[in-house]
Amino acid sequence: MSRDDGSAAGTVILAFVLGAVTGAAVALLMAPVSGEEARRILGDRAREGRERAEEAARQGREFLNRQRDTLSTAVERGREAYNQARAATPPQAPGTPDTL
Repeated sequence: MSRDDGSAAGTVILAFVLGAVTGAAVALLMAPVSGEEARRILGDRAREGRERAEEAARQGREFLNRQRDTLSTAVERGREAYNQARAATPPQAPGTPDTL
């Protein structure tokens, strides 16, 4: 019997995060502050969250761009090495045994 533990772990983490966010929002709404103060706090937290998400997305894009550049360089070097090896090896007549 096979189980997909990755999916179950993802579900547990998602539930934990959603519970934490819900708990934080309820705590802010139930705190003994005025409505205006609560809205300001929620707005500040939302803005901070957006800034963090934007920064994480920027870092992710930079990482992917670096990885793409590294991969492109590796492919190009492999192509050059293949072409050099191919040019350095004389063609053999059909039926001639390899002499490496």
